[in-house]
Amino acid sequence: MATSRAVPNLAFRRLRGQRSAGEFAAAVRRAAREIGEQVACDARYIGRVESGEIRCPNYAYERVFLHMFPGLSLTDLGFTARERVRGRGARAAAAAAPAPQNTIRNDEESDVLRRAFMTSGTATLAAASLGLGGAVPAPRAGGRFGETEVNAVEEAVRRIRLLDDRHGADRLYRMAAEPLRSAYALLDAGTAARQSTTDRMHAGAGELALSVGWLAHDSGRLEDARSHYAEALATARVAGDPALEAHAFSNTSFLARDAGRYREAVRAAQAGQRAGKHLSSPRLLALLTLREAGGWAGLGDRAACEEALGRAHTLFGRGPGDADPEWMSFFGEPELEALEAQCWSALGDWSRAARHAHRAIVLQNPHFTRNLALYRAQLATDLARGGSPEEAAAAGERVLDLLDEVQSSRIRAMLAETVRLLAPHQAGPAVASFLARHAAVV
Repeated sequence: MATSRAVPNLAFRRLRGQRSAGEFAAAVRRAAREIGEQVACDARYIGRVESGEIRCPNYAYERVFLHMFPGLSLTDLGFTARERVRGRGARAAAAAAPAPQNTIRNDEESDVLRRAFMTSGTATLAAASLGLGGAVPAPRAGGRFGETEVNAVEEAVRRIRLLDDRHGADRLYRMAAEPLRSAYALLDAGTAARQSTTDRMHAGAGELALSVGWLAHDSGRLEDARSHYAEALATARVAGDPALEAHAFSNTSFLARDAGRYREAVRAAQAGQRAGKHLSSPRLLALLTLREAGGWAGLGDRAACEEALGRAHTLFGRGPGDADPEWMSFFGEPELEALEAQCWSALGDWSRAARHAHRAIVLQNPHFTRNLALYRAQLATDLARGGSPEEAAAAGERVLDLLDEVQSSRIRAMLAETVRLLAPHQAGPAVASFLARHAAVV
């Protein structure tokens, strides 16, 4: 990391105008949603940009900023040209400079980590592991923690979510356990000077537990996921944090449905709705209501499922808002369609499920590779069950195209189910080709 003092980005500060950093961050998130992009922007990120700490945004932020300010270049926005930040000279300077203790890496590193996961290999994965595990410092002497430690926990959550969006959970889960242990060690060791800092640490640790739990969930480690989700829920209860509690119940409901505990899925989703009812986020309540619908579908209660789906669509139709939690950036129209597809699939209405799964694919931004693979796997299974083997094989082929990049045991299990359903139809050329390729790849 360069040793020179950061130069404040006055051009970007002028563009913010009279808006507070929080208000401007909300505008950035709204602009991201307009173009189907995902950014976890908050007042702290805006502050890092304006202070000059972030010299050049990652590609997602670049697209959002250029959308917000058409006709302006990154240089016009006060950023340094990408080739100067990430070029050979910049890398050499970074390698030569001693790294400050407890440094929080900025968003530019997201692309580096993505490339590390793309290349696989033990050495590269070890480097990526350091990027996650080294992000959260150990407790200080005396047990105090402050802004540095809290920022590190929050940054670890964002980094995990970003990598999961692109690559799935299988290669991330073990790596993410270390920052989670460090976060709870900080909580166990002591407190902060300010209650607001303590509250942020509880929220950050809880969100990190949920992120690691999701990695366990997506990689087929359901009992590990259950433990992490319970840890997050306990943290929410201790801290009196309804937003974290609602998130924990959402994940718990999702896990219960995947594990076949449908009554628990319904109850957890309803508990999440109670926790989130005063948070001024219709989108959060829409997601929790969809979780409830999934539980009713698993129980075979079509009437209750349809009623919950109706409520979810009404809530979703109220639109996004500034109070929507940061972790919900994945929840747009594609995910709405995909969750509804899962409901109809559980109820045995395969053609209706396939229609919604297809809509999810069409609407999904290609940036979210893992979700795109998931939606295609859902479509392939629904088509196979609905008596369309050739179309199912074609959808399955598209999933196989992504398996080098996406590592998700859940997606592979769905694809294996499609293979099982298509085995009696292998006389068809498209089916035979898919089955042979699946056998070779998996």
